[in-house]
Parts: sequence; structure tokens; C-alpha cells
Amino acid sequence: MAELDETGRKLTLKLVYYGPALSGKTTNLMRLHDLLFPDLKGEIMALETQNDRTLFFDLLPLGFRTHADFLIKLKIYTVPGQVVHDSTRKAVLSRADGVVFVADSQLSQGVNNAESFQNLEENVRRVGLDFDTLPIVVQFNKRDLPNILSEEEIRRRWSAAPWTLVMASALTGAGVRETFVKLLEAAYPIMDKNFSLGDAHAMDMQSFINAVTGESIGKTD
Repeated sequence: MAELDETGRKLTLKLVYYGPALSGKTTNLMRLHDLLFPDLKGEIMALETQNDRTLFFDLLPLGFRTHADFLIKLKIYTVPGQVVHDSTRKAVLSRADGVVFVADSQLSQGVNNAESFQNLEENVRRVGLDFDTLPIVVQFNKRDLPNILSEEEIRRRWSAAPWTLVMASALTGAGVRETFVKLLEAAYPIMDKNFSLGDAHAMDMQSFINAVTGESIGKTD
């Protein structure tokens, strides 16, 4: 859940990239960092093992100021995909305002995707969040590789699911920004309801998205 600091005039949102090991969560953050141009963009912080898997989490801080000089800050994390680090996954997921589930499109990764998504649902509930209302976007990554599920098959399998699906190749950047924007679109109504972004800050959904992505540099200061 977002943290409001009225004294410091700051609202902090937490977004998490979740998914099986080596599905491309860290690569998503790296490409997202390259693609976004907000006024306040920090560096990516990563803790990695020798084989380049994210051991704990990556953190990409960014933010912007509203017309009323209120700082809206986003902290974007990835979680470790390995089962052995489940306690860390729960800690990172705690108080999340939205989640991108990064699935691996390769035919061989179906079981890993399913187990990781089930783990996401279980951990969401364990940390006290409502899985049924939590903003979630599902990204099928690695669309640039051979031997992958077709988009038609993916959409057929997920046809009954309520979450937005995005096809992506984080390595090339395709679908990375679209995934992030879809998550912002899903998260905005809850943020607006809880913190009156529209009424108190004259910030409708499109203005919010433009400010976060840097599309409105010079317009929201």
C-alpha cells in the first residue's frame, strides 16, 4: 500500500516485477530505466550472484512533482526467482501497489511459469494483500526466441483471466514500456480513490502516466 507523508508532502508507490528465475525481470528494469525520462530518476541498484541471477532485488527509484509541489515517488523492485529465496520475495512484495508477472514464453517453461504464478498468489495473501483487487499485468517475455508458445495459444489459455496480457522481448525493449504503462493504468484508479490525485493534484490518469514516464517534462513542475 502506498505510503503518504503529509509533513514531507510525499507519496511513495511500490511496484514489483515477479516471476520465475531467468524470466527477464531484471532485464525489464534495465530497459525501463533506459526508456523513461522523468525529472527524478535514480540509478538501478542490483545484488546479483556470479551467474547473474538477481539474489535479492533491483530497485529503480523515480518520481515527479505535482502542480501543488507534492512529490510522487515510485520504487520499482524485482524479486528473486529462485524458490530458496521465497522469504525475500515475500518481504519485497509486502505493501506492493501493483505487480508485473514476467512469464517466460519458451515452451519448456510452462511448469515454472505456473508454479511461480501460484507462488505469487500465495505470497500476496500471506503479506496481507487482496489478490482479487491488486493491480496485476502479465507479461510474456522472450518473444524473440525460437520454440515459444504462440500468442494465440497464450491468449487462449489466459482467456478467462482478468489481467492484461502483454507480449514482450525485454532484451530488445519491445513491450517493456507498454507493460509498465498498463500497470500504471491498473493502479491509478486505486491511487486516485485513496489519495485524490485528480481532485487534490489536478492529475487524471493520462497526466499521471505522462509524468511517471517523462512524457510531460516541463509540464508538471
